[in-house]
Amino acid sequence: MELKNEAWDLEIKPQDTVFDLHLKDVWNYRDLLWLLVRRDFVSFYKQTIFGPLWFFIQPIFTTIIFTFIFSRMAGISTNGAPAPIFYMAGNVAWSYFSDGLNKTSTVFRDNVSIFGKVYFPRLIMPLSIIFSNLVKFGVQFILFIILMAYYLFKGENVHPNMYVLLFPVVMFLMAILSLGLGLIITALTTKYRDLVFLVTFGVQLLMYATPVIYPLSAASAKYRLLIICNPLSGLIETFRYGFLGAGQFYPYAFAYSTVASFVIFLIGLVIFNKVEKNFVDTI
Repeated sequence: MELKNEAWDLEIKPQDTVFDLHLKDVWNYRDLLWLLVRRDFVSFYKQTIFGPLWFFIQPIFTTIIFTFIFSRMAGISTNGAPAPIFYMAGNVAWSYFSDGLNKTSTVFRDNVSIFGKVYFPRLIMPLSIIFSNLVKFGVQFILFIILMAYYLFKGENVHPNMYVLLFPVVMFLMAILSLGLGLIITALTTKYRDLVFLVTFGVQLLMYATPVIYPLSAASAKYRLLIICNPLSGLIETFRYGFLGAGQFYPYAFAYSTVASFVIFLIGLVIFNKVEKNFVDTI
């Protein structure tokens, strides 16, 4: 009996190369992406007392503590900006990066049961984390804007400028940077479980190597270049300078952060693509 040619909606084939990232498949599964984003948002706060109010509680309490310890007690410079808005700006931006990195770095370990049962582009899972964290960032960003408007109304030393237009670029770069690093770490943890413990405290230490609680100008010249080598430094400094006018814009640091973010993201994609083919056998 002669077989007829049939048109298939989806054909699953082995990957020919690690550079074949199947990004078209990710777009075809965009409905699953939005469902996972909704699941992450609902499930995380469903059984909490305060629910989404935690989005506001965390940055408020962190800002109060940072203001008391680093501004009042340690006397660290804020480049003339009011201490609460200075620390909230750094904390809101840092939280988006750190949350994305922490959660994407355990994607393989946390979802091994799902990956072993059904096919879908594995990149969907870490992408859903980045987008769900964007919702959290959006809520905290509104709180930041309200506080900034309060200081503007009082006539405090807060001066938004043209560099605020780089805000979407800064957030995009922070997203792909956290995603790229998370993909690299989650791929490596399939064989080296110790990395999970390293990430736990490594991210906390990284905050102190990033101008979150201090401006880049306050760092000594001896360590300033080392801090600039951190891709996050140029992004957070640009974010804070654009909205507050505190400090200055560092074009070379921002350019370096842009290049480093894309390079790390591409490396993460390639490594993730290579490992996801057989990670179920090793994890």
